[in-house]
Amino acid sequence: MTDGSPGRADAQRNRQRLVEAALAAFSSDGEKVALETIARNAGVGIGTLYRHFPSREALVEAVYRSELARLCSGAGELLDALPPDDALRTWMGRYADFVRTKRGMAEALRAAIASEAITSSQTRERLTSAIQILLDAGDAAGSLRGDVRAEDVVASLAGVLLAAGGPDQHDQAGRMLDLVMDGLRPRRC
Repeated sequence: MTDGSPGRADAQRNRQRLVEAALAAFSSDGEKVALETIARNAGVGIGTLYRHFPSREALVEAVYRSELARLCSGAGELLDALPPDDALRTWMGRYADFVRTKRGMAEALRAAIASEAITSSQTRERLTSAIQILLDAGDAAGSLRGDVRAEDVVASLAGVLLAAGGPDQHDQAGRMLDLVMDGLRPRRC
């Protein structure tokens, strides 16, 4: 096979379908879902799954990295469609969904963190960069305060979702995120 051949494109599609099927399975059934189920839901055989992901931890890491990349790249896309303050609040909701997904993969993620395949500092840097893009746009538009540090927003979001990140606390988390947003808007005299 040469680069660009149908086999390579097919392999990439299979990998992406596996990541998407794993995300759905981990989100709904937790990390104990059988890998055979994930393969079947992706429309591939278990051998294809193991060719792409030699272990459950490798699959969890790929799902985590894919979702983190989607979340962080979404900041710019949201700014293309929404005013900066609305884009930030929408992004916060997506971050809450990301955290809920991580909870479904907690044990396997702990193994990836222990092996240093995933580091909290790398994650925090990516999140901080995405939030900084949104804060800068909001500052320029006058809809968000210019004196707020992105790393403080990351810490605030982590606190909200630590306190109200459970599956039955979706409404409370939303209300708390709205409170955070109120603190990010310029004071009106």
